[in-house]
Amino acid sequence: MSVLVYTESWKGKFRKSTFEAVSYASETAKLLATDVVALSFGEVTDEELNKLGNYGASKVLSASGVNKGDSQQTSNLFAENLADASIIIFANSYAAKMIAPRLAIKLKVGIASNVITVPSSTSPVTITRKAFSGKAIEKTVINSEKAILTLAPNAFGLVECGGNCSIEKISSTENGRVTIEGKEVASGKVSLTEAEIIVSGGRGLKGAENWGMIEELADLLGAATACSKPVADIGWRPHGEHVGQTGKAVAPNLYIAIGISGAIQHLAGVNSSKVMVVINTDPEAPFFKAADYGIVGDAFEVVPKLIEEIKKFKN
Repeated sequence: MSVLVYTESWKGKFRKSTFEAVSYASETAKLLATDVVALSFGEVTDEELNKLGNYGASKVLSASGVNKGDSQQTSNLFAENLADASIIIFANSYAAKMIAPRLAIKLKVGIASNVITVPSSTSPVTITRKAFSGKAIEKTVINSEKAILTLAPNAFGLVECGGNCSIEKISSTENGRVTIEGKEVASGKVSLTEAEIIVSGGRGLKGAENWGMIEELADLLGAATACSKPVADIGWRPHGEHVGQTGKAVAPNLYIAIGISGAIQHLAGVNSSKVMVVINTDPEAPFFKAADYGIVGDAFEVVPKLIEEIKKFKN
C-alpha cells in the first residue's frame, strides 16, 4: 500500500503547490505507515526531481515524454502505475482538474475536491473539504477501495523532512492524441494561483490608464495583480487576471481589493484568502463585511500614500 501524488511542473520547475501536495501526501502516508510515490510528466531534470524527497517522496516516477495536457494519455499512465496505491493526491491546477476526474471514472473510485485537511480516518477515507464556493465546510467519506483527493489552494502548507528519493524513468504504452501547435505564456509576472499576495482593482479605478499605481504597489509587495469581472469584460485588464466565481479562485495570504464593491460572485473566488484588505469610497460596499481590514477613502489618495509609506519602510 502506498500514497501516489501527481507532481506538476512548469517549464521543468516545480512550484509551491506541487511541494504542498507532496507534503500533504507525506502526512497522509504516515497515517497508513507507508511511502509516498510521486508521478511527474514532462521534461524535468533529476536535480529538480530530487527536491521532492525533501517534502516526503521516497520514489519518483518520471515520464519525460508525456504531455500533461493530454488527459487521456496521462490518466491511462496513472492507471498503469498505481500498483498498490490506495490514495491518489492532486494539487489544485488546470492539468489536475483534467486528469483527476477522468482517472476517477476509469478506476470507478470516489473523488473529493477542495480538500483542506489530512484524512481523519483512512478506512474509509474521511476528509474535510470546502463546499458551495468556500461558504461551507463539508465532511466527506469515500467508501471505494481507492480514493482520489484534490487539494484546495494554499490550504495545507509546506512540510520539509530533509529526505531523499529514488528516480525511475517510465514511458507511456500509447501515443498521445493531443498535439500542442503553439502556446502563449505570461512571463515576468507572479502567477495568480501561486501568489502569496494579490493586489486587485475594480471599476472604482475609472479606467485602464489608472492601473499604474496598482502595478507599482504590487511590485513593491512582490504581489500578483488581479481584477474584477467587469474590469476584464470592459477590456481594462486581460481576462487572465479576472478572479471570482467565473474567473480564477485564489487563496493568497493577503488580498488587497481596491475599488471593488464585493459582489457575491467576486467574493466566491477570493474568500479563501487568509487576510483581506479593502479600499473603497462607499462605506456600505459589501466587501467591508467580508474584509479583515477596511479603509473608507478615495483610492487615488490612499494608494499613493500607501506606496510612499512602503517605500520608506523598505528603504
